[in-house]
Amino acid sequence: MRITLGVTGGVAAYKAAELVRRLQQDNFSVQVVMTRGAREFITPLTFAALSGQKVITDLFGGAEGQDANLESAIEHIAVAQRTDLLLVAPATADVIAKFARGIADDFLTTLYLASTAPVVIAPAMNVNMWEHPATQANLETLRRRGVRVVEPGTGDLACGMVGAGRMAEPEAIADAVLSALGRRHDLAGEIVLVTAGGTREALDPVRFLGNRSSGKMGYALADAAQSRGAKVTLISGPSALHPPPHCDLVKVTTADQMRQAVLERMTEATLVIKAAAVADYRPVNVSEQKLKRSGNLTIELAPTEDILAEVVRRRRPGQLIVGFAAETSNLMENGRAKLLRKGADAIVVNDVSGDGVGIDADRNAATFLTLSTSIELPEMPKRKLADRILDEIVTLRRPRSLLLEMDEHKDVNAKLDRFKQDVVREESAPFDAARRQLIVE
Repeated sequence: MRITLGVTGGVAAYKAAELVRRLQQDNFSVQVVMTRGAREFITPLTFAALSGQKVITDLFGGAEGQDANLESAIEHIAVAQRTDLLLVAPATADVIAKFARGIADDFLTTLYLASTAPVVIAPAMNVNMWEHPATQANLETLRRRGVRVVEPGTGDLACGMVGAGRMAEPEAIADAVLSALGRRHDLAGEIVLVTAGGTREALDPVRFLGNRSSGKMGYALADAAQSRGAKVTLISGPSALHPPPHCDLVKVTTADQMRQAVLERMTEATLVIKAAAVADYRPVNVSEQKLKRSGNLTIELAPTEDILAEVVRRRRPGQLIVGFAAETSNLMENGRAKLLRKGADAIVVNDVSGDGVGIDADRNAATFLTLSTSIELPEMPKRKLADRILDEIVTLRRPRSLLLEMDEHKDVNAKLDRFKQDVVREESAPFDAARRQLIVE
């Protein structure tokens, strides 16, 4: 997802550099827009190096040192259309007032008026400026329009005064961004192992048996899990895709290499998602030389190891295992049979018989199967589907939470019973009432 970060003139502008890094950890692409005042505190080169993107500094020039042209003249419209969220940090009293009054005299304020994306601002200023009725009135106007305000902290300010006005910390701002976009950190603390892509089984030094899997679904799951706070290991067959930043990428080629990589790393994982299209068969004999054309060719194949079944056998308590099933017919019957045969917690069933969805496509549709449920996930972009799949995976842990609560109630009952027997065996009614009240609480 794309975030446009507006940096305005204030000492807190240096914190915006750290904020870029923090947002990148959540897999956001960040483009920075700097006001003239911001360039007095920090250089555009710093943000260009951190973000890997052009830093926009002028309304008609686009970037510093760039001549005005037709493209730069309407760039604020282009940026407004492609951004998923506008974030301003630090937001000075001046830019807050301009946003509230609809003044558009530079790139950032013009972008604000041209964009329909969610807006988050993190104010930073002198305590008296922050508390001034004009500033508070402008903030209230923006809040009524749906702008999220990340309240500043209290402490020593750059001007030497003490009070409210310190820009919020990058972590708090990033949380506000996630909330504005409907994103969650519900996988924080989870260690997720994802497999992706197809495997290749050699016939000779130049040929192999393979499939059309691009790895897009598995890579999307890795990206989604990481953006929701998980530590991610991605084990991938050959793929032209770029892995999500900050995830641990392990490249493999064959089914056996995939198996070894998964078994070596699954012990620390709390969640294993087997989205790779692993070959079911490998050639029994691999030619050391390139096979020459000489009429019909018969190849003997042997089954590969069943990685998903082995992962389930070796699972440790509390570990969730989710597999994938690519089917061309009898989807529910085949998917349900695979779920029962493998022993996984859930199976994501894909119909790969059509065009435009499934293997090597940007969109997908699926059914999320468990022993007791069948959740239809309609056609959508694979990145969006990845989040929907993770939504369903998160719910798999809820019954265990309920069981823990029931166990806690059993402990309460046991303690009350022992107390009742030891102290007042004859007067049981008050303790029964106490038990019921404690359980209710």
